[in-house]
Amino acid sequence: MTRPVIIGSGAAGLTAALALAPLRPILLTAGRLAGGAASAWAQGGIAAAIGPDDSPALHEADTIAAGAGLCDPAAAARITKAGPAIIEFLQNLGAQLDTTSLGLEAAHSRRRIVHAHDATGAEILRALEAAVRAQPMIAILEQTAATGLGIQDNAIQSVQANTPSGLLTLPTTAVILATGGLGGLFLHTTNPATALGQGLALAARAGAALRDMEFVQFHPTALATATYPMPLISEALRGEGAVLIDEHGMPFMHGADLSARDIVARAVSAKILEGHSVFLDARQLNPAKFPKVFALCRAENINPAMQPIPIRPAAHYHMGGIAVDAHSESTITGLFAAGECAASGLHGANRLASNSLLEAIATAQAAAATILARSANTSTARPVISAKAGTSPTVLQHHEPHLAQIRKLCSDHLGILRTKSGLATAIAQLAPLTQSSNAALIAHFIATAALARTESRGAHFRTDFPQPDQSQATSQTLVLPRAQPAKRAA
Repeated sequence: MTRPVIIGSGAAGLTAALALAPLRPILLTAGRLAGGAASAWAQGGIAAAIGPDDSPALHEADTIAAGAGLCDPAAAARITKAGPAIIEFLQNLGAQLDTTSLGLEAAHSRRRIVHAHDATGAEILRALEAAVRAQPMIAILEQTAATGLGIQDNAIQSVQANTPSGLLTLPTTAVILATGGLGGLFLHTTNPATALGQGLALAARAGAALRDMEFVQFHPTALATATYPMPLISEALRGEGAVLIDEHGMPFMHGADLSARDIVARAVSAKILEGHSVFLDARQLNPAKFPKVFALCRAENINPAMQPIPIRPAAHYHMGGIAVDAHSESTITGLFAAGECAASGLHGANRLASNSLLEAIATAQAAAATILARSANTSTARPVISAKAGTSPTVLQHHEPHLAQIRKLCSDHLGILRTKSGLATAIAQLAPLTQSSNAALIAHFIATAALARTESRGAHFRTDFPQPDQSQATSQTLVLPRAQPAKRAA
């Protein structure tokens, strides 16, 4: 086997690199290692059934309940069962996690959120990055952006990437996409602005199947400021007693502040559409317990100890992505996906809070285990530098000249509330852009899947079909009619 290539350096990518160290993997990251990864922004924590009153079976049940009928039960069982071992793995790497004072978040029946104050993602990334940098068998290529996948007979053959020195061609039979989500397609998001579904576009143009594309989760409590992306106000605050109120100080969730995220996001959105302002009242909380959140607020001249926090929903997490099996392998042999860019079946139509970091590590470990099992040797194939553009049919365009237009279309028509006419408008306006823009391609996938789902389920809400339809309690899988190379912008 040639050296495996990992694209992305968030929690999933770093975990995969560590697991594949015996095969001398090559880790590509468009910026610096772990820089720009949404994993680092995860405040609340990582869900794992380690409490004395908890069990993986209870965690699995909560995950399935939140998933609104679309979770893969086998995936939910497998990944929640891995939770305790993943916490131990992270602690062995040196991650300073609080496993005694477990947090409570929406739709969890037990306190099972393992955290590092309210900066859990950053602490996990710190430990993973240190371990990767200390591992001499891992080749780290920073400032290297994957631009295409070479496919032959439905199997991965190579990766092309842009570097400051030119085009890099990496022959390989094993690739793990760990490129994160697509929240950057929206005007209001808690994701990095660069989270535009790059890995999904790479996979789709190569001919891989995408699944559950319509399910975009909006976090109900982003800090309502002009900052882009929007700072996240962790759900953990509501877990400790913070309450959603309007501008008159009146609670409007009637005690259901910790309902599933889609329910709370729609309630907050409805209040805003009625002309109200919405706040999170956290004045009774201990600031020392949420130092990052309180610091974010103070940076915007808001003192949560003295005044309610202005909030609004923002695009936060994509439940869909590249369709993968139990081994994290896509419909293309040797092409794997892990973390948010993968549709593992864990989340269904609505992600349970703090399951994202758990999934990132579990799916990365599954992909690495499969690649290790297949490896017959640790080939020393070296990267080849070419000054010419590659001939791969799957070129990823990083320059997005239409991004402002795409973000407005997504926010207007693919947000919390969707309609047939709005989705049709988005499809019509995005279609001409899909050949030259991968952001448009991925937005078009979301709109197409959302138009086809004539019901409301989880994070997908159609005002013209407001009820769930049991006959549609299945995942949708979409594939491009043929591999469509992105045209380079002039």
